[in-house]
Amino acid sequence: MVKSSGTGRKGSVFNRLLTVLLDILRIARRECSILAHNPIYFFSMIVGPVLVTAFFTSLMDDGQPTDMPCGIVDLDNTSTTRAMIRRLDAFESTKVTGYYNNVNEARRAIQQGDIYAFLYIPRGTTDKLLSNRQPKVSFYYSGVVMVAGSMMFKDLTTVTTLASAAVGATKLSALGKSPIEIERFLQPVSVNLHMIGNPWMNYNVYLSTVMIPGILFLFMFLITAYSIGTELKFNRAKEWLAMANNNIYVAITGKILPQFLIFFTMMMCYSWFIYGYMGFPHPGGTGKIVLLALLTVLSSEGFGIFAFGLMPSLRMSMSICSLWAVVGFSAAGATYPVFAMDSMIEAVAQLIPLRHYYMIYQLCIFNGYPLIDAWYNVVALIAFACLPLLTLWNTKKAMLNYVYIP
Repeated sequence: MVKSSGTGRKGSVFNRLLTVLLDILRIARRECSILAHNPIYFFSMIVGPVLVTAFFTSLMDDGQPTDMPCGIVDLDNTSTTRAMIRRLDAFESTKVTGYYNNVNEARRAIQQGDIYAFLYIPRGTTDKLLSNRQPKVSFYYSGVVMVAGSMMFKDLTTVTTLASAAVGATKLSALGKSPIEIERFLQPVSVNLHMIGNPWMNYNVYLSTVMIPGILFLFMFLITAYSIGTELKFNRAKEWLAMANNNIYVAITGKILPQFLIFFTMMMCYSWFIYGYMGFPHPGGTGKIVLLALLTVLSSEGFGIFAFGLMPSLRMSMSICSLWAVVGFSAAGATYPVFAMDSMIEAVAQLIPLRHYYMIYQLCIFNGYPLIDAWYNVVALIAFACLPLLTLWNTKKAMLNYVYIP
């Protein structure tokens, strides 16, 4: 009798699990029909991610800006200053596009956006340089465009340093100094520079790997909240719950399953494109890339479900998702370090999934450190995926009792 009872209980548990699985698959099939008949899903889940990926990766296809326009105000006009200008024009990131008669004309050109910087060489520069009277050469650059301004500042600084070094080398050579002695005198300390991880200084690697995932987070947040909210909007909520026998966990799992498969596929396609096709550095390996894609989709959908349960309104839940995704671009730490922000903002950054995505990417994929070094960020993304457990009861209550108000 005992053995028979045990077998019966096992059979009962198996039957319940089978029933739950069939309910999930039935709701998932219903969700697939909804996805197929609503163009918003097709655009936000497939077309949008593809367009975003193509736009950002092609925008910085050269790695960094080249041939940025620069102006010249050369009032000295000697062979030395002309050689300096030719040397500046030979730099990859700078292109001399205009010569101006005075500083005012060049300043107006910067204000009008014709050039990003200009070099001002006053009269008597060459004479002072040759007689060791320390001539003053000025350069002005626009700080409005940060990347262009900083890169042109570097080129202008380099070319003026090279000009003075060339004159010094000529004098030392006339005094009978050997090339090695001249080099040691002009550059007593030799700098051996190594850029770890991205030796090409490719801005595409720096920015596309956080901007594109940030927008994908936005798509996943919004679509998850939208798909649940439309059950109320189109008065399908009770029918949806009835298919799950009023089990909100089964109902949510069946609804999110097709979206999860589509978003995970898009994340893997994005990863293949940037790491496989474009060759972005990824010494961390394929396993960590797949794990990060999985955690990204789960945490995004978890936050979307949590946002709707917290505020069971289509408009309000999507507003929360939009706000959280947009704040993530500033608080992720990709363009400005989080530890240098205000302490309150640094604390808020820990509540944003994109911040933890970026930390796992730059630690474990970009730099190849072991996953244990980013355990805190992995746990944080798992916690985001589990957030719906706190609000699903409110979601069920809304589906059974609330009336949609536009």
